[in-house]
Amino acid sequence: MSSPSHARENEDVEEQYVDESEIAGVVADGEGFAADMMDDDDDDDEGQGGEREEGDGEVLLEDDSIQGFFAHKEPVFAVDLHPQIPELAVSGGGDDKAYVWRVDTGEQVAELEKHNDSVSSVQFSRDGSLVAAGGMDGKINVYSVSDRKKCAVLDGPDEIQWMDWHPKGNVLLAGANDATLWMWSLPAGTFMNVFNGHSAPVTCGRFTHAGRNVVSGSEDGSLIVWDPKTAGIVCQFSSRDERFHQEGITCLDISKDDQVIITGSVDSTAKLTHVNGSILGSLENATESIESVGLCDCLPLAATGSVDGTLNIWDVNTLRLRATLKHEDSVTRLKWHADSPLLTSVSMDCTVRTWDARTGDCIRTWK
Repeated sequence: MSSPSHARENEDVEEQYVDESEIAGVVADGEGFAADMMDDDDDDDEGQGGEREEGDGEVLLEDDSIQGFFAHKEPVFAVDLHPQIPELAVSGGGDDKAYVWRVDTGEQVAELEKHNDSVSSVQFSRDGSLVAAGGMDGKINVYSVSDRKKCAVLDGPDEIQWMDWHPKGNVLLAGANDATLWMWSLPAGTFMNVFNGHSAPVTCGRFTHAGRNVVSGSEDGSLIVWDPKTAGIVCQFSSRDERFHQEGITCLDISKDDQVIITGSVDSTAKLTHVNGSILGSLENATESIESVGLCDCLPLAATGSVDGTLNIWDVNTLRLRATLKHEDSVTRLKWHADSPLLTSVSMDCTVRTWDARTGDCIRTWK
């Protein structure tokens, strides 16, 4: 999952990795995808959810959703919201397709060019001017939001595992199944760097909040902090150190000040590390793989979600377990609310829950 930028405003041009002229302005209402949102005020009800009559043997599931998008014909693997127009979403799925659509009406705005395999990652750029769709076919298509035109096709890596845009400019980072990371400058699609150091698929990664480093985790159990300008390794953690993960890394998050990294692993543990190369501690309470981790912005708290259905809240300073919150099936995603002690978790039990980490109370459940 991507976090909002907390970078300083007074970065120089060199630290942005792209020229100011390459950074497109925020998309204005009335252009391209955004323009479609202003059309057709009298939207019809096609695609809206409705009541279904109960037939013999039919199970009626609870549905708290207020809107849906139903064009995908296979599982949806990735969704992102536009940073300035929250009613605009992009999604990609197992039908090899990516769509831009309206969250408020469920209306399809655009069907992006079909891939040759599942679309595994989609994301709007931080300024909202571009949208990228990456697939298991190893291809990333990048489109201009203002005119819907494809501005670049990025090739080179194997199956795309994830993507992340630089917080200060239109630079795109991607992790691949062939153990590499790649970085390009957009909209031109200019290749910038390839990062070599892992020996197995790069399962998770991102830019730091300030954009000065790249952090990535791999199925080989290694965590690497990189210099994006040189693709050199700043520091590295691996299973050779018995204090670190002994199996593949599945997820990571970075503290707001870019100093502390939390990782989750198939080995059922989470680790806290520092960008200076030190291991701060181990968080161990789950019995199965950790699938999602997160660090709170406003309190010294961490959260870990596991296949065993537990959502554990930890005190980062003492490494002590504060609370164990329960789902009835695997926890697949968690996200702290910005500058808040609240967090939301998603589970295979078909629920989304929001919790107050201070008390451990579940304050809302959606089904």
